[in-house]
Amino acid sequence: MKTAISVSNLSRRFPVYKGGTPVAGETFLALDNISFDIQAGHSVGILGGNGAGKSTLLKILARIIPPTSGRAELHGRVGTLLEAGAGFHPELTGRDNIFLAGALLGMKEHEIRRQFDAIVEFASIGDFLETPVKRYSSGMYMRLAFSVAAHIEPEILLVDEVLAVGDAQFQKRCLERLQSLGEHGQTILFVSHSMPAVARLCRQALWLDHGKLRMSGPVAEVSTAYMKQEAASPGERVWPRDSSAPGNEMARLYGIRVVGPDGATAASINIGQPFGIEMEFGVLTGGHVLFPVLQIMNEWGSDVVWTTDVTAEHHGRPRPAGVYRCVVRFPANLMSEGLMSVTALLRSPLHGVPVFRELEAVHFQATEIIDGTTSRGAYPSDIPAAVRPKLDWEVEIS
Repeated sequence: MKTAISVSNLSRRFPVYKGGTPVAGETFLALDNISFDIQAGHSVGILGGNGAGKSTLLKILARIIPPTSGRAELHGRVGTLLEAGAGFHPELTGRDNIFLAGALLGMKEHEIRRQFDAIVEFASIGDFLETPVKRYSSGMYMRLAFSVAAHIEPEILLVDEVLAVGDAQFQKRCLERLQSLGEHGQTILFVSHSMPAVARLCRQALWLDHGKLRMSGPVAEVSTAYMKQEAASPGERVWPRDSSAPGNEMARLYGIRVVGPDGATAASINIGQPFGIEMEFGVLTGGHVLFPVLQIMNEWGSDVVWTTDVTAEHHGRPRPAGVYRCVVRFPANLMSEGLMSVTALLRSPLHGVPVFRELEAVHFQATEIIDGTTSRGAYPSDIPAAVRPKLDWEVEIS
C-alpha cells in the first residue's frame, strides 16, 4: 500500500508576541520534530488539547504556512476544510461561491458542474442559492463550506474541527459523508475534540502534546491513553463540592463514573458482562421534584440508552436536601461496541432548562471478547446496531 502522507522531522517555530509586538529572540515550538507516515485510504484522527499543534500541522500539510524545518510530502490531490467558508466572497451568491471555492480547492469547472446539484442538496441552501453569502446564517455558511470541500473528490482530505458548528443532524450528515469518502479510498486526516466522532470515523490516531508526537496507533489505544492523560480517569470525573460544580443553587453534580462487574472504575467494559454507571449529586435546596437522567451516546452522537430513576423512592416526589448517590445497572449483552460517552442530566419539571446537563461527562470503551457467548454468537461481520441484546429465537424446520 502506498504512502499518502509522509512527515519527517517536522518543526514549526513561532515568535512570541507581547502587546501585539514580537519579542526579540523569543519563540515557541508549535511542532517539535515530529515524524509519521499515513497509508493511502486510511482515516486518521489527530488528538490533543489546546495548543498541542494540531491546527499548525494541518496548515503545514495544506501549504498555508511553511515548516521551520523538516519535510511534509503529500501524494495526491488535497482537499482542505480548515476554516468554514475560507475562500468565500461575502458579496457573491451561494452559486458563485460554489464555483469560486471549488476552483480554489483545485476543481475544474466541469467537475464543479458535475457535482453542483449534490453540493446544493447536501448544503440545503436551495432557496438561498442566489443570495449573497454575507446574508447567510452561520449554519448555512458552514453547510455550504463543508459541502463544497467534501464533494471535490480529493485523494487526501484535511479536516479541522468542522463539526463544532451546526446542529446535531448536520454533524451526523458530515460524519456520514466523511465515512463514505473513507470507504471509497480517500485518505482523511481529521482533527476534532469530539472523541466519539474520532472513534467513529477513524481506525488510527495520532496524539500530539505540546508539539510532540506522544503516541500513534489504533484509535482505541491512543484515545484511552489520551483520556487518561487529560483526566483522572476516562471512566470517572469528579467536581469540587462548591459553586464550581455543574448546577445552581438548587442542586449540583459532584461526580460520575463507569463501574465494572467488580465495582471498580472502568475505562473499558466488556459488552458480554454487566456494568454500571454511578452519578452523585447534591440537592442544596430541598422540596423540589428533580429527575436525574443518564444518557449513553455512541460514536455517531446518537442516543443508545436513556434512563431515569423510575424505580427509586424519590422518583417524581419532592427531594429532601442531601447528597444522592445513584447507580444504574446495565445487563450483559445490551451494548454494541465502540467509544461511548455519558451525559448526566438533572431536570426540574418547573423549569425550562435543566438544573445541570454535563455533555460527555465521561467516556468509556465498549469492547467485545469474541468467544461465542455474546449476542454475536459466531456471526463474523460488523454489527452496525446501537444495541444488540441477546434474545431468544424460536426456529422450526418443516
